[in-house]
Amino acid sequence: MHVATSRRNRRTMMALLCVVAGMVGLAFASVPLYDLFCRVTGFGGTTGVAQAPEGVASGRRITIRFDAGVNSGLPWRFAPAQEPMSVRVGETALAFYRARSVADGPTIGTATYNVTPLKAAKYFDKIACFCFTEQRLEAGETVDMAVSFFVDPAIMEDRNLDDVNTITLSYTFFPLLGTEGGAVAVSTAATASGAVR
Repeated sequence: MHVATSRRNRRTMMALLCVVAGMVGLAFASVPLYDLFCRVTGFGGTTGVAQAPEGVASGRRITIRFDAGVNSGLPWRFAPAQEPMSVRVGETALAFYRARSVADGPTIGTATYNVTPLKAAKYFDKIACFCFTEQRLEAGETVDMAVSFFVDPAIMEDRNLDDVNTITLSYTFFPLLGTEGGAVAVSTAATASGAVR
């Protein structure tokens, strides 16, 4: 009787260990899988990444608006460097954002991005973007950051997007994870937000 209970306990323990190992494995795989899901479907306003537009630009025009924000933990000012632009579907466009550090020393930031309306995100493709890499700014440094993009001509085949005439591309900069305020060195920077001056 005691031996049978001991075997049952061992089987239960092994099953629980397998469940825990599976859950840990899923936890590690969830971030890249979620990122892949968002890029493929445009979920949450996640844009696509492409080499170049395929085919010829169409006559349909869409207004692209630009939005910018900076986390209060990063001592930068960050804003679009131009007004909204009208682009033809399938046409490559280039836009700029301006960032200025108000820190006392070097800082590093990373940008998150999304597109609204969310349903248009899977048709908004970036060719090159400052958001693909970390950005380091020295104390008081101002830089213009470029994003090259196009609206995929496949948007014209999606009847659900016939009413979309404006797309907003938004970026928010955050301090690099693992650093305080994105600081590379000890800094007594003031917190900054809002437009670049």
